[in-house]
Amino acid sequence: MTARPAVLVTRRVFPEVLERLLPHCTVEHNAEDRPWTPEELRARLAGKAAAFITPTDRLDAAALQAAGPALQVVANMAVGVNHIDIGACDRAGVVVTHTPGVLTEATADLGWALLMAAARRVTESERCVRAGQWAGWAVDQFLGLDVHGRTLGLLGMGQIGQAVARRGAHGFGMSVLYHNRNPLPPSVEAACGAQWVSKAELLARADHLMLVLPYSPETHHCIGAAELAAMKPTATLINLARGGIVDDAALAQALDRGRLAAAALDVFEGEPRIHPDLLRCDRAVLTPHIGSATRTARLAMAHLTADNLLAVLAGQPALTPVGQWRRPPHAGAVA
Repeated sequence: MTARPAVLVTRRVFPEVLERLLPHCTVEHNAEDRPWTPEELRARLAGKAAAFITPTDRLDAAALQAAGPALQVVANMAVGVNHIDIGACDRAGVVVTHTPGVLTEATADLGWALLMAAARRVTESERCVRAGQWAGWAVDQFLGLDVHGRTLGLLGMGQIGQAVARRGAHGFGMSVLYHNRNPLPPSVEAACGAQWVSKAELLARADHLMLVLPYSPETHHCIGAAELAAMKPTATLINLARGGIVDDAALAQALDRGRLAAAALDVFEGEPRIHPDLLRCDRAVLTPHIGSATRTARLAMAHLTADNLLAVLAGQPALTPVGQWRRPPHAGAVA
């Protein structure tokens, strides 16, 4: 009898997803849900045929070496893969997969929640109420920024960016501008109500700028002090993408000096650590990386991760691969 392949599941996942793996694999599951140190992860990867991972797990060359030649697939329960050394996986013949599509609408919804909270000072005013500091209605109390009819800017225009754009153009009557490496096809632009502009024009014109681009060495700190200075002082910045795309220290300084009206961040450079100046800033809305955090979206992500893992172990093509097995990239990359 052939031994069942050994699978490592690095964080707690839904029981129904684990039940799909158990008939086919020997599963080691981190039910405790404590993020493992790099040393612990390397030790547990040894001899595994597959790894079901999350954004908290860094799969670098050292981890791949520790896993050994048995490793066939790294199935990532996320869209972003900046925590995985894709080149090292390609060289080792390890398939890497991710979960695009199934979290698009949930993440776009959260982007709008962040935009509205920043523009209308929702979390700042709620803190006032909870602290017992609200003395009653006043004509100039917590005056925020208009959203309807204003200009929405999107840096990056993949599936999530397009979903955000549709909400802005069709739901809020906004002018939608975007920038990435290549303009989208005219039919897609028309459906999103969006217009391609240069990055400089995007920064200058956006009343609300949302970041929806992948993280890479090329996009590291693509919003820094110079870019923040190029924005309107009445604008808001929303980071729905990945930490490291924004220079968080520069953002905190811009908010402190009134160079930007407000910001909303779901992701942070070096998370779960957050720059202390952002924590002290009343005009910063901060959420703990919950873009896809609805039960529907997270369950779909987990099932797609399992689908990819089981397909590769069965000798079939992955459903949503990255790296050398990836389909041609879409137009979401930013130059």
